[in-house]
Amino acid sequence: MKTIAPRFRHLLLLLLAVTGALLAGAAPVSAHAALTGSDPKQGAVVEQAPTRVSLTFSEEVAMSDGSVRVLDPAGKRVDTGKTTDLGGTTYGVPLHSGLPDGTFTVAYQVVSADSHPVSGAFTFSIGAPSKTTAALPDQTAGGGVVGGLYGVARYLSYAGFIITVGGAAFVLACWPRGAGVRSVQRVVVGGWITLTGATLAMLLMRGSYTGSGAVGDIFDLTLLGQILQTKSGAALVSRLLLLAAAALFIAVLFGAYEKRTDPKEKKDLTFGLAIGGAVVAAGLAATWAMAEHASTGIQAGLAMPVDVLHLLSVAAWLGGLTTLLVALYRAPSIEATAVRRFSRVAFCAVSSLAATGLYQSWRQVGSWSALTGTRYGQLLLLKIGLVAVMVGVAWISRKWTGRLSERLAAPEAAATTAIEERTRSEEAVTVPTGGASKGSSAGSSSGDAGGGAGSGSGADTGSGSGSDVDDKRSAQLARQRAALATARDKRIRDADPGRSGLRRSVLTEAGVAVVLLVVTTVLTSTEPGRTEEEAKAVTAAASQRSGPLSLKLPFDTGGQDGKGTLLLDMDPGRTGSNDMHVYVERPNGKAFDVPEVKVSFTLAAKKIGPLPVVPDHIATGHWSASGVQIPVAGDWKIAVTVRTSDIDQVTVNKNVKIG
Repeated sequence: MKTIAPRFRHLLLLLLAVTGALLAGAAPVSAHAALTGSDPKQGAVVEQAPTRVSLTFSEEVAMSDGSVRVLDPAGKRVDTGKTTDLGGTTYGVPLHSGLPDGTFTVAYQVVSADSHPVSGAFTFSIGAPSKTTAALPDQTAGGGVVGGLYGVARYLSYAGFIITVGGAAFVLACWPRGAGVRSVQRVVVGGWITLTGATLAMLLMRGSYTGSGAVGDIFDLTLLGQILQTKSGAALVSRLLLLAAAALFIAVLFGAYEKRTDPKEKKDLTFGLAIGGAVVAAGLAATWAMAEHASTGIQAGLAMPVDVLHLLSVAAWLGGLTTLLVALYRAPSIEATAVRRFSRVAFCAVSSLAATGLYQSWRQVGSWSALTGTRYGQLLLLKIGLVAVMVGVAWISRKWTGRLSERLAAPEAAATTAIEERTRSEEAVTVPTGGASKGSSAGSSSGDAGGGAGSGSGADTGSGSGSDVDDKRSAQLARQRAALATARDKRIRDADPGRSGLRRSVLTEAGVAVVLLVVTTVLTSTEPGRTEEEAKAVTAAASQRSGPLSLKLPFDTGGQDGKGTLLLDMDPGRTGSNDMHVYVERPNGKAFDVPEVKVSFTLAAKKIGPLPVVPDHIATGHWSASGVQIPVAGDWKIAVTVRTSDIDQVTVNKNVKIG
């Protein structure tokens, strides 16, 4: 036994070290909704000052006044501060008139639909690019000290929920006698206190967490009032109200329920507590489901109840496991039937976790590439691995459960008998000492009976002194008995090989559960793989879309006065309808009127074309065509035919990407 315990202490230290490493690497992410487009575009140079700046995200976001700031080259704000919803996932902010030329900076900070803050910045220029002195905060949304504290509070809230709900469920469903065990009471009450404190802290920090990130803003009542009007604020307030109901449930569980002795009354109270506790637990779980990943994305109506069931299954398994571990180490005894009941409950909980987790994984990841190529998918694989380890350790725990015995083996019984005999011998030695004092006092009083009043007074004093000594020795003896009883109980617990083996396996399981909970907490603050890949695809498509085309094509028809340059412009240079202008210049740069200009478009990869376009002659050396249709994106070959005389003509080609 002494050689095995240090190994498990080392294992626990290793698990805590892994936990710390995960927490250290769990920096708040800055993107759950991705910016997929803007007007003006990032890096664009526009001729005239726009009247507003619009932003398009990959999903809906919560935006308040001041969420978008537009700064001029001198770093001064030029927006009105009033953001507007332009429909879909596009939002805008009007600009003041009379803007100067130069480079402008657009900074935004919003909250995505799954409650996580998003921030970023880009630039555009009016007239021509210039130097800018616009200063942006170094800290990203959700970062800094407040971001770290908020992440800790989020972890503690999950842990408190699991211990509160799982501990209470363990007592009701598996070990009713545990309601009277002080250590079990402390575990459940401690979980409730942790969850309540973490929820209050998150509510206070929410405004700063999604805003400035300043520690001083934590106690800003104005921000708190704004947060109460958001989905996340409503979820946190609802959680606090449900925790008040949970406090009443805990008081009844460890008060009236524990004191009931009548079997029928206790059965009725158990049924009532089970129904009420299930409602409160489901409500608490719903406060996460209604404000985080499950509330946004595909199939949100199905995902939220599945998420509630998933959280309740986690609590029943890990919370019950924690309570069992405490009982194995602190309670005088625990019935083997209670452990077997929990084994069945844990099996059902793990089965539910597997089903709900499979659905959530498909919903949040969606593809094999997202499972292996995104941070969310990699964390999910780590979580699956940890669950597999826990299931393996749980199987070992089931084996020890079958061997669990509440009877003492012969050596332990002999040790207990020796302790009791030692206690009786100490009592035999201690009590006569007090008796001798009394006898001595009595003899002194008797011998001095004829001594008059003085002798009588001495007898009283001797009697009182002996009584004080006897009381002190009785108290000392009581303390010795209590210490011996505690030692005896501990020896009994440690002596049972079934109990010792179960304690070790449950301790290992609980250690893995700590790391598992950290990974789960990080997952809740990580952008789902499906949305990350969709945002990347949209961003990549937007970045690959071509802009206005401007081609310069020299030509030589071979005849007299047959040299020149073709300038072809297309706007917007994308699929759909385009405006095309063709300019013909002589080698000296002057406009060149030629008899004919024709243009054709060919997409060889998809066997489209040539699509002929005959532009209209507008002015000297200028031809134009409107409504030029480009049906699909791709690498198009543009062929321009120019005729300089009745017999001299040439066709020049250029391959360009249009999308």
